Amino acid sequence: MEARSSTEEALIKYKEGIGQFATKMPGFTRQFNALTEECFKEGALSQKQKQLIALGISIHAQDEYCIIYHTKGCLDQGCSEQEILEAVGVTVAFGGGASMSQGVTLVQECIQEMNQLKQ
Repeated sequence: MEARSSTEEALIKYKEGIGQFATKMPGFTRQFNALTEECFKEGALSQKQKQLIALGISIHAQDEYCIIYHTKGCLDQGCSEQEILEAVGVTVAFGGGASMSQGVTLVQECIQEMNQLKQ
C-alpha cells in the first residue's frame, strides 16, 4: 500500500513496526492488543470520548505516532474538528507550549489530510 499523505505514511510505518515486533514478541504483542481493545470498548464512556482522551494524552506525551493514530481515531468516531481542537485546548492547559506546538501543527495537518483523503 502506497501512502497518499504523510499521515497515511506514519500509520503504515506504525502498523509495519507492530507487525515486525509481533514476530519477535508475539505473546507481549497479543497482550498489548488485548489491553488496548478492552480499553477502547464502548462502555460508560463512548469510543468517541475515549479517542479524545487518548489524543490529549498523546499530545501531552509528545508521541507523534499516537497523535496521528488518535487524531484519525477521533475522526473515525465522528469527532468534529471543533471537538478535536477543544481537546487540544484542554491538553495545552496541562502541557503548555509543547502541547500547543503539536496541536497547531501535527493535529491540524492530520485533520486536513484525513479530510482530503475522504473526498
